[in-house]
Amino acid sequence: MSIAGGLPLAVARAVAHRCEALQIFSKSSSQWRARPLGDVEVRAFRHGVESAGLAAVVSHASYLINLGTPEPTLRARSIESFGVEIDRAETLGLLGVVIHPGCHTTATEDEGLRLVAEGLRTVLRDRPRGRTLILLEHTAGQGTSLGWRFEHLARVLGNLDGHPRLGVCLDTCHLFAAGYDLASEAGYERTVADFERTVGIDRLRAFHLNDSKKALGSRRDRHEHIGRGIIGLGAFRRLLNDPRFRNHPMLLETPKTEGRSATDTRVDPLDAMNLRTLRRLIERRRQP
Repeated sequence: MSIAGGLPLAVARAVAHRCEALQIFSKSSSQWRARPLGDVEVRAFRHGVESAGLAAVVSHASYLINLGTPEPTLRARSIESFGVEIDRAETLGLLGVVIHPGCHTTATEDEGLRLVAEGLRTVLRDRPRGRTLILLEHTAGQGTSLGWRFEHLARVLGNLDGHPRLGVCLDTCHLFAAGYDLASEAGYERTVADFERTVGIDRLRAFHLNDSKKALGSRRDRHEHIGRGIIGLGAFRRLLNDPRFRNHPMLLETPKTEGRSATDTRVDPLDAMNLRTLRRLIERRRQP
């Protein structure tokens, strides 16, 4: 949900949509600068989350951050900026911060993964008493991006000795684009088994639910409305009814309705459509 008009309005939008979990940007996703969080705004946000009974709230780190780059200036700025993201999440009482591992650009894939782990180590070392989780998001594999194979995530976790504050967020669109066939029942079970073998389900803390505009293995990140893309409803039905993931927050990143006021807290018709589709899949499991 958008934080336009202030962080408490994101909670109001979640309430309007009857959400049980919420993802926000705690700052602009396309700027390095972060405006200060005022005490009144923080209290209102935290009170709103508690009153709404939201089971899990996470933030998504800025898209500018690249922990895998070998370029010294961008790397230093990325580590500093991600530290700010973690500090803001701590202040807001969030479960975690979702972050793309980054791109290796001119370095090798192995070197990029090492740099990601070192950057995370720096952020964690400087915040030894923190509680906010770092949620590495599996990516679609565009360009030189890292994290599109489960083995990449396992390498980062291994380089950090399985730090307890590290978790994983799986995105259905990204998985499909990276070559994990969620669309078929056999492919879904194979994907879960591969993740369990390589990373471990105990590391999985959240899902992003998005259909895909692009084909299996395209390595292109193009989100589509639920059931209107190539993945199809079957994959979401399996995921939503899988008892292994019953308590995992599942968050929509599907397209929003354009042209609405920045401070509008009314129900977004496109969000309502996607939530309705998903809720109907869950309700089928509950019927006698």
